[in-house]
Amino acid sequence: MSAPPLPPLRPTLGFAPAVLQRAQGIRVVFFDVDGVFTDGGIYIDAQGKETLKRFHTLDGQGIKLLQAAGITPAVITGRDSAALRERLQALGIVHAHFGTEDKRPAAEQTLRTLGLGWSQAAAMGDDWPDLSVMRRAALACAPANAHAELSAVAHYVTQRYGGGGAVRELCDLLLLASGHYGRLLEQASA
Repeated sequence: MSAPPLPPLRPTLGFAPAVLQRAQGIRVVFFDVDGVFTDGGIYIDAQGKETLKRFHTLDGQGIKLLQAAGITPAVITGRDSAALRERLQALGIVHAHFGTEDKRPAAEQTLRTLGLGWSQAAAMGDDWPDLSVMRRAALACAPANAHAELSAVAHYVTQRYGGGGAVRELCDLLLLASGHYGRLLEQASA
């Protein structure tokens, strides 16, 4: 005797309609790293090398779900480390700019490569170097612990902190807005 079929899962997340509308049509997301993918702490050894970075698994799963929905994650960061490169490679993020303080040209290069425009871009940052990208993106997002100026320009400020699931929160927003969230949730529970 077989088990009865499982009832379909219903998404429990909710976002304001205006934010969902702004998130529609996003095809690429620019992420900062320190303070967004991480808590912003920097671990430096006695030789002056940055050796450790802490990433949240919720964020990694969110990136994979974005990719499954056809939304491209891109990273533009002012720092570079072996740990960061390893994590991005594990997540399959191919559009990455390291050691980049002037982030707008890097974002524009990625947009050209993908054949997209700012109206199809979202951005998530936590401090002043991210402003030039966030102010141009159709959807600007900041983690809960971002600098006040970033929170002020953001269309959406996450409930979660950088390094603690903020990236996943933005990913979930984009998945809901694009209509892929329910399908991916159902696939995960099958």
